[in-house]
Amino acid sequence: MINILVGSVLGLVVSTGILFISLMIYLRVVVDREKSSSYECGFDPMSSARLPFSLRFFLLAVIFLIFDVEIVLLFPLFWSCFMSMSLVGVFGGFFFLIVLLGGLFHEWREGSLDWMN
Repeated sequence: MINILVGSVLGLVVSTGILFISLMIYLRVVVDREKSSSYECGFDPMSSARLPFSLRFFLLAVIFLIFDVEIVLLFPLFWSCFMSMSLVGVFGGFFFLIVLLGGLFHEWREGSLDWMN
């Protein structure tokens, strides 16, 4: 119990110290508009934000994020099924995989994955 307390206090002291040091360094730096703006390889970073954006590309990015999160959820499921060899877990994993593949097939048939056209 004392190890947890010492570790917690030490972590709090170190993180507070790092925060205090970074605050002291920040206050010494002279803030300049040119130094605080991002460099965009010759492009004007302060231009209008109302640029046209492809909705199909946005849809593809959202689909990627959804399937990426689902794949991340599949890894622990397969690991737990491998360790326990439970039949219910295996069927649940296969059902989740079938739903995932069904969603991918639906997006493919709708044409959402063809963002160049």
